[in-house]
Amino acid sequence: MLFHICLVAIGGSFGAICRFLATSYLQRKYPGKIPFGTLTVNLMGSFLLGYLLGAAEDDKLTLLLGTGFMGAFTTFSTFNLEAVKLLEGREKTSGLFYIAVTYAGGITLAFLGMLLGKIGKGV
Repeated sequence: MLFHICLVAIGGSFGAICRFLATSYLQRKYPGKIPFGTLTVNLMGSFLLGYLLGAAEDDKLTLLLGTGFMGAFTTFSTFNLEAVKLLEGREKTSGLFYIAVTYAGGITLAFLGMLLGKIGKGV
């Protein structure tokens, strides 16, 4: 059990660092109403987690990369806060677009990732 906790902690620390770097870079590079950094990491994380779950055969790898890394790399709480700020302000259309793209895109990309992961391992 302690080993599993360590795998999640190690993956989570790297995931959090990568999220911080990615969102900071993307927000500077593409400033605008829509929080592009958070949107990108959440969509990318959805795809990668789907792929991992479709392809993984090792529970330890799933704990390290799925629960740990992807759990910290993606950010549901930041997404919710940013969506509420857009909706409370005068950016209701941007807020609704952000919510729709995050959910529809995330679910679609997770599904595609799982399909590709299964294809990659020959299932």
